[in-house]
Amino acid sequence: MNHPMQQDWKHWTLRREADGLAWLEIDCAGAAANTLSAEVMAEFAQALDELDRHPPGALVIASGKAAGFIAGADIEEFSRLDAPAAARALVERGWNLFNRLAAVRYPTLALIRGHCLGGGLELALACRYRLAVDEPATKLALPEVMLGIVPGWGGMLRLPEAIGPAAALDMMLTGKSVDARKAKRLGLVDDCVPLRVMASAARIVALSGATRRKLALHERILRRAMNGPLRGKVADKARKQTAAKAAREHYPAPYAIIDIWEKHQGNALAVPAGEPASLEAILASPTAKNLVRVFFLQERLKAFGKDIDFTPRRVHVVGAGVMGGDIAAVCALRGMRVTLQDQSVERIAPAIQRAMKLFERRTKGDARALRFALDRLTPDPQGHGAAHADVIIEAIFEDLEAKRSLFAGLERRARPDAVLATNTSSLRLEDIASVLQDPSRLVGIHFFNPVPQLPLVEVVRGAASDAEMLRRATGFVRAIDKLPLPVESAPGFLVNAVLGPYMLEALRCVEEGRSPETVDAALTRFGMPIGPVELVDTVGLDIALAAGKALAGEGAAPPQRLLQLVSAGKLGRKSGEGYYRWADGRAQKGEAGAFDAELVDRILAPLLAAAERCVRDGVVADAELADAGVIFGTGFAPHTGGPLHLARSLGKTRIGGAPAVAERGGEAASQEN
Repeated sequence: MNHPMQQDWKHWTLRREADGLAWLEIDCAGAAANTLSAEVMAEFAQALDELDRHPPGALVIASGKAAGFIAGADIEEFSRLDAPAAARALVERGWNLFNRLAAVRYPTLALIRGHCLGGGLELALACRYRLAVDEPATKLALPEVMLGIVPGWGGMLRLPEAIGPAAALDMMLTGKSVDARKAKRLGLVDDCVPLRVMASAARIVALSGATRRKLALHERILRRAMNGPLRGKVADKARKQTAAKAAREHYPAPYAIIDIWEKHQGNALAVPAGEPASLEAILASPTAKNLVRVFFLQERLKAFGKDIDFTPRRVHVVGAGVMGGDIAAVCALRGMRVTLQDQSVERIAPAIQRAMKLFERRTKGDARALRFALDRLTPDPQGHGAAHADVIIEAIFEDLEAKRSLFAGLERRARPDAVLATNTSSLRLEDIASVLQDPSRLVGIHFFNPVPQLPLVEVVRGAASDAEMLRRATGFVRAIDKLPLPVESAPGFLVNAVLGPYMLEALRCVEEGRSPETVDAALTRFGMPIGPVELVDTVGLDIALAAGKALAGEGAAPPQRLLQLVSAGKLGRKSGEGYYRWADGRAQKGEAGAFDAELVDRILAPLLAAAERCVRDGVVADAELADAGVIFGTGFAPHTGGPLHLARSLGKTRIGGAPAVAERGGEAASQEN
């Protein structure tokens, strides 16, 4: 029998059962997700006070929301911190409160369903037991590093104790999540259980009085060794691995995590204020401010799909090349029934094989989920699926007449309410739509390659595009868990319009005698995920050349070497040679020349100018959305907060010449189909 307690709390509910078990549920009022704001934490302290007065036989902490456990700290609240003392107080509050939870005499259990992130996982780590519900939405992570900060509420202390330092540092330094099954394998949770038995399982474990999993002998020896010289060796290895991915001057947080774990036993409050790993240094860094800004930019893109009630169930994709095949696979992975059309089954087969590999990676050994995903993806050389689809996406080669002919046929077969979308990267929607009986039906849904990795999708409005079709296209993009960016129909839209001049300037530098390695090393040191010359090779030199105006800019001719390489059939990665030779999917690079800050300034200047021009010309609504599009569509150095934010921080409200960006300092860069 449950005995609810009388409380004045807004966000927590405490109830007791006759057998002594207490349930403490978090359900943040007026919010879709639970976050640990100052008010929520204050109420949690009051709940612990009540439990101290009347200790339960055991306590289960759970979420009152089906959407997830706890998403972490309140980022809005964090972003408003205006002084180092306030930031330190915020960290101290969580550190002390979770230490208090860890020290209670009665058994505690965190029942984790859905996302358990940041402060949510730190709370769970302070419990004696943890159970995770075995469903796809359950994800556990300490993603603070992605905001340029550190897990200050006990994560750096307790995660290494729970799963060992190597696995813990990997999670904390990358911010990546683990699902329920991997969490169990790591020892992060005691068990993962089906949804239908989660309450009874939590009750049994919490009241069992069992000690947590006993470490094997070799693990106990390793833990003891971690208090000696081995700790430094593990830290040095982690620093070396981190340095290969992120420069300390651009991303101080991962280095701070290593230092705090190695030298201060995971207690961020113990770091003296003058040290680079101190809370004062981390929270005052431009990187932390800019990465928090990037978080809110991402939230703004997500909001474009909010309250759209369109639920696409059937998708028809025409064109089984790398782009079309991967679009189809991503849709099938998200639960949609997909038909994939091309001229023959033989042309579709490679796309199905690639999809199989993607499904294997994403389903992580779940044979049932893998089979269901494959069952949802159907080869359709005759195009029968077009008549039943909610969304039809064209992803064939960039030829205007071929696209016009295709859409004329699709319009006749498609349902009247179906979204007709082109994935074109360089053709005007108005030119394609002119063949339609109802041109307002055509919109652009422009993906970036590799589709499974890059989060951005441009939703393109042509001159005649219907508002309802655009709304549905936006809803579709969110339904496949991508970030929709509304753009106007214009050459290159936003992302290609800024990438074109950037890549061209890099190729001009090579034309003038700089080695491709020197150019690429300079830009990756700045913070780009891939150098511009390697990007051209990855995109394909023929595609870069065919992009024409977007690449060359107004009145400019393509570089002679680019023309020569294309004429010789040296098209980059796909042919095995371009500006680089390629082997096993990797560019074979020689030594880079000395770093040259002016080279970075020069190559970035046309990108910044193009981004500003896109805002000025109304291709994208404002500078914030331009920054969001360039970051999530190209991987532009997130630590800068975006190209236009960078320009403003340097006092460049209008980009005329090369800004001095090199001294200030994602995922794979955008590659076109």
